[in-house]
Amino acid sequence: MGAHNHISNPLRGFSLIELLVVTAVIALLISLLVPTLSGMRDAARSIACLSNLRQLGVAWSVYADDFQSYAMPLADQIPDSGDTVYWFGAVMHSNGSIEPRRGFLAPYLEDSLHERSVFECPAQPWGTYQTQGLPRSITTTYGYNGYYLCPPKTPGWSFAIGDRPWRRTWEIPAPAELLVFADTLLAGDPPRNSALLDPPKTWNRWRGWQRNAFPTTSFRHGNATAVLTGDVSGSIIRAEKDWLTQPDLGIGSVGLEPSRYIPDWREW
Repeated sequence: MGAHNHISNPLRGFSLIELLVVTAVIALLISLLVPTLSGMRDAARSIACLSNLRQLGVAWSVYADDFQSYAMPLADQIPDSGDTVYWFGAVMHSNGSIEPRRGFLAPYLEDSLHERSVFECPAQPWGTYQTQGLPRSITTTYGYNGYYLCPPKTPGWSFAIGDRPWRRTWEIPAPAELLVFADTLLAGDPPRNSALLDPPKTWNRWRGWQRNAFPTTSFRHGNATAVLTGDVSGSIIRAEKDWLTQPDLGIGSVGLEPSRYIPDWREW
């Protein structure tokens, strides 16, 4: 008998059901991976934010070493020009522009004020906020605790607390508890930056301590804020529900009392 030639069948394509199953499996895998990747991204932002705050804290500490241990001013006005020098840069009186290299911390930092700089939290980049006051360019999204550390040199509050002492770093009680820098933001649409880290209560010489209706601490790291304390260490503090005055924006204070911002507040 002659040999039979065996010819294999051509490759069969996927059926519609098989394609649907594969698509469903891929969609399931993506749904499982997205939260993980998102969490990794948020964690990376928090780590980068803490690194920024650490650099600011070291510069703040070295500044004090150069100025007889006095804490850095939050701001100071130059009489001749009218320019205001802040810790992050100088705001020009003539046009509102910022000169980064004139800021109090500038001599102690390798970085300067620009997009994605040490002054900007990765979770609050330029374009997600508007600037407060005169500056119309990139500024900082961190706040400095001038309310306690340098009351006479803290714009917006010095009229009420300017007679309070300007602090030296060595006299800070429990420096590991005192908030020096933290994520900050002011409510608005869009929200505004704030270079001031304000307490949950503010002082009025006639009425005593009053609830601050516009606190500035921002809990933008998954309902948590990144902070730098007086011992120049950083940490993440998760918000409690009653800490937030603007829950939709994650803005409030660390605690309901000013203890983390003003250690001696009960003695005022």
